[in-house]
Amino acid sequence: MNNITMKIAADKYIKMALEEDISSEDVSTNAIMAEYKKGDVELICKQEGIIAGLDVFKRVFELLDPRTKVEFYVHDGDVVHHGDKMAVVTGDVRVLLSGERTALNYLQRMSGIATYTAAVVKLLDGSRTKLLDTRKTTPCMRIFEKYAVRIGGGLNHRYNLSDGVLLKDNHINAAGGVKEAILTAKKYAPFVRKIEVETESLQMVKDAVEAGADIIMLDNMSVDDMKQAVALIDGRAVTECSGNINKANIEKIVSVGVDFISSGALTHSAPILDISLKNLRVFGTVYNC
Repeated sequence: MNNITMKIAADKYIKMALEEDISSEDVSTNAIMAEYKKGDVELICKQEGIIAGLDVFKRVFELLDPRTKVEFYVHDGDVVHHGDKMAVVTGDVRVLLSGERTALNYLQRMSGIATYTAAVVKLLDGSRTKLLDTRKTTPCMRIFEKYAVRIGGGLNHRYNLSDGVLLKDNHINAAGGVKEAILTAKKYAPFVRKIEVETESLQMVKDAVEAGADIIMLDNMSVDDMKQAVALIDGRAVTECSGNINKANIEKIVSVGVDFISSGALTHSAPILDISLKNLRVFGTVYNC
């Protein structure tokens, strides 16, 4: 997912998030500020990590009022530390207050994913294995979460069900076996689409190789079985391993020698990065918010 795609597709999701948080009005803000007053507020980092999602953060305020200005002192992918002032947001104080939570929700979530991903990628240093995400994303957050994975140094697996052929256990059962599933998929899928198949045993791996799978996923196998599977495949297909892989256990899998490791934990288990909007100023007055 690149910046151009983000700009094209992000607005509809950001608007949905704003509508979720402001169904009719921001009654708290309107209760204390009935008219336009200009002000600014600082974006402060409260925890070391990798920042991601700054353009999304900015866009939240722009959708509420295009006159809002955001001056950044960091860029996506930068390492940030506790106490860093990362930006100043200037505009209608009502907009700063109403957009605060939605903007921070995106930035904290995306930065948390980037930070967690970077930590996992570091564990793969020195190997040829690349890290992938999965479709285990938060509904209506996939475009943001997969972008954050890339900022953290990981790669994206298929974006959605229209993006590629991945035959999992239930597809295989429905087709009547690994070979049947692959051969049937080859007849249907355009020649430009690679066919990936999920395997859970060495026999399934053998069947996948014989049927001509392009990518073979080793799912929830032991390390020893995965090593045997890689030897059996012997370069005839791209290899990927998956199944409950996270920062705690990925190091023991690196020795397997697969091309890719996919981990749903990158998006479903990454903690947020602690970030706040602080020191709101209105006409020279400072309020802690």
